Amino acid sequence: MTRRIIFVTGGAGFIGSNIVAKLAEDQGLDVVVCDRLREAELGKWRNIAKHPIGDFVAPEAMFDWLEKRWRDVELVVHMGAVSSTTEPDADKIIHSNFTLSRDLFRWCADRQRRFVYASSAATYGDATDFQDRDDVESLTALRPLNTYGWSKALFDLFAARQAARDYAPPQWVGLKFFNVYGPNEEHKHSMKSVASQIWPKVRDGHAVQLFKSYREGVPDGGQSRDFVYVRDVADVVAWLAENEQVNGVYNLGSGVARTFEDLARAVFAAAGRPAQIEYTPMPPMIRDKYQYFTQAHMERLRQAGYHRPMTSLEDGVGDYVKRYLSQPDPYR
Repeated sequence: MTRRIIFVTGGAGFIGSNIVAKLAEDQGLDVVVCDRLREAELGKWRNIAKHPIGDFVAPEAMFDWLEKRWRDVELVVHMGAVSSTTEPDADKIIHSNFTLSRDLFRWCADRQRRFVYASSAATYGDATDFQDRDDVESLTALRPLNTYGWSKALFDLFAARQAARDYAPPQWVGLKFFNVYGPNEEHKHSMKSVASQIWPKVRDGHAVQLFKSYREGVPDGGQSRDFVYVRDVADVVAWLAENEQVNGVYNLGSGVARTFEDLARAVFAAAGRPAQIEYTPMPPMIRDKYQYFTQAHMERLRQAGYHRPMTSLEDGVGDYVKRYLSQPDPYR
């Protein structure tokens, strides 16, 4: 009997492990995880400990493994990346986020295997209009504010150009993630979502700190983001796995911009505590690179056929707090 395999890079990470959890619900699939677990004490292994996986592959063994098993691989879900927007090593970023992605794209094109990968809203830079376009001209016009955003934009453009030249996997989809939050963030430390970072203070009855605003017309704590619950992200990827006709680069957010103060208040509400919010200066090193507003236009994903409603901020934060953050075992 032929095995059906979905190969997930970064599968033990935050978003990747939630995708693995969702895909593993299909008993007919073998979900193979490619990642590094690093120090056991960080607990990254716990992100995948509750779900059956078909194999675990070290990143340096990825292409050898794929070459041996390529006939069984239906889809490569590429979530592995350097995701820190403050990572100082540009060579490390470009190798992980562009060069490796390029090589996987080419492998999938040569072997005619499907390919879904993580892009980012950071590709938009300081835009105020997050129109969901994936033509080469529109992708070329984007101006990211940091190396991370540039590396993701560079690969989006590469993929679109290859597709325009008829050298692409039979399905290729880039997902521009907006501000994702939810379970399995514990290993991310300073890169965790704001909801996760403020939870210990909310739990213990203390005030939380949000950044002051340095832009006229935007109050302290009024900086806005499109916060998307990670379960919605996993649902979209699972839907793409069943809809191989969908191709291109798509926004993936909730479609609604909410302030950081809204988010903090939602965490306090989920904990059953009155909101206590203070405002702290934004570090000078990020002030001129800080996005004050993001909101995903979701029309193209809807037009492609994805019609499931996105989780509201209050419902998503409530689920995250009550089912995960407040529990002894916070892992999905």
